[in-house]
Amino acid sequence: MADEINKYLFDILEAVLSIESYLGEKRDFNIYLNNKMLRRAVEREFEIIGEAMNRLDKLASGIQISSKSQIISMRNRVIHGYDKIDDGIVWGIIVRHLPVLKKEIEALLNK
Repeated sequence: MADEINKYLFDILEAVLSIESYLGEKRDFNIYLNNKMLRRAVEREFEIIGEAMNRLDKLASGIQISSKSQIISMRNRVIHGYDKIDDGIVWGIIVRHLPVLKKEIEALLNK
């Protein structure tokens, strides 16, 4: 795999791991909701994930990542629609989709 592709995959994984680190083992939506700095940090990591995914898609569109287009769309929403971010939706993505993305990216990096 090309170095540039690996760089984007690594950037995605690093952002996922950062989100996990920010939230800690005791993931609590109320803590997330009431901590503006935490929410902004998580949103920034989603921006990085989406931008890296967008660049990866342009470079190697054949790479199979299950929610590729949704991830890129979320990046656009976080950046351009910052005033319309639904914290409940972001939390749902963290809980349901981030673990799947992490597994897919780790598998691609381990090829």
